[in-house]
Amino acid sequence: MHRWSKVLSAAILVALGGSSGCDDGGSCAEGSAGCACVDGFACLTGLSCVEGRCVAAGDAAGRDAGTDAGRDAARDAVTIDVGSGRRDAAPNPDAFFADDPPPMECREDGTRGAPAMPPGGTPECPDDKNREGCRCETVGERAPCWPGLRVNRNRGICHDGMTECLPFDEFTGAWGPCEGYVLPTEGATLGPEACRCFSQGRWEIDNLSPCFITYGSGQVYAVSTTVVGGTAMCPSVPSTPPPPAPGGNWSTDRLTVDCEGRFELCYTLRAGNFEAPSESDCVLAETCVETWYAERDVTQELPPLPSWTSSDSACARQFRDSGGYGEMSVRGLSIECDAIDDGDGGRYVFNRVNYCPLSCNTMPDGPGCEGCMMGGSGTF
Repeated sequence: MHRWSKVLSAAILVALGGSSGCDDGGSCAEGSAGCACVDGFACLTGLSCVEGRCVAAGDAAGRDAGTDAGRDAARDAVTIDVGSGRRDAAPNPDAFFADDPPPMECREDGTRGAPAMPPGGTPECPDDKNREGCRCETVGERAPCWPGLRVNRNRGICHDGMTECLPFDEFTGAWGPCEGYVLPTEGATLGPEACRCFSQGRWEIDNLSPCFITYGSGQVYAVSTTVVGGTAMCPSVPSTPPPPAPGGNWSTDRLTVDCEGRFELCYTLRAGNFEAPSESDCVLAETCVETWYAERDVTQELPPLPSWTSSDSACARQFRDSGGYGEMSVRGLSIECDAIDDGDGGRYVFNRVNYCPLSCNTMPDGPGCEGCMMGGSGTF
């Protein structure tokens, strides 16, 4: 037995102000500023069809004053090429999701779902965001608004703001400033500040105790313990080495995550200095479990960690005499296709458990026995 411790785009907004000609009640040429347009293709060159009226390009480039740098959606406007090497001022209808897609789905069976159908409205005034300056029907109505990217909406620390439908003309209103929203923290890639579906998980392991067996020849081996009546017990072993893995499982364990997905979790025992872990530290044993986590924020029992045995006698002796550490690591993919790894596709080590030398069981105040406590869970 041992003692151990835990170480723990923005699409172009519409300036809906009046222009000239028809806006003033006078007559004007078809397609000129202020006159009616249909589907964005009935305006003269240099004008854009916005909310059924032809608007000058400069007027169509309104920005949300409620965001940093006065830009809505934290991305650049997407335009379409109308030929002759010049860019048209009208937003590309395909830009609904081109630069601002909704979350994808990475399902349990390994398939990946396509984005949902685009919302109604127009690229600059989609129905799902209630952007400032876009038309609304009921003056005085309050509604949620979102100036950020769809994948971050109501994830982690991010949440909608509120906007009010303000008077615009005789028949309709326009949405006012979006107030009280929270966008992702700049530069954040992990945790709630990144505003992805996954931000935090917790893995709990009930038994972490190894068992060391010394044969008459002086060879030292390690095997997993099994839990009998709530106590970790060493297994019966043959009289000649190496000992086999015990017949029962090593430990029960459970997982709690704030997003559904597939997770591979591993516990790796290494002989080495807990305070200065190294990739060159020998591996005594490693045991893993893989699961589909089905319901967010609900603690889910995982398949038990299987038993193990180590045939590396030198590593077992070092671990027994000098101590070592256990690494908890994870690699996964959330249901919204967030990668949970070390940033390069490998396992992310999120917790280390300190194992003191075996002698600390009988001499807890001996050398190298500081900071040894019970512990078997970690947060990633």
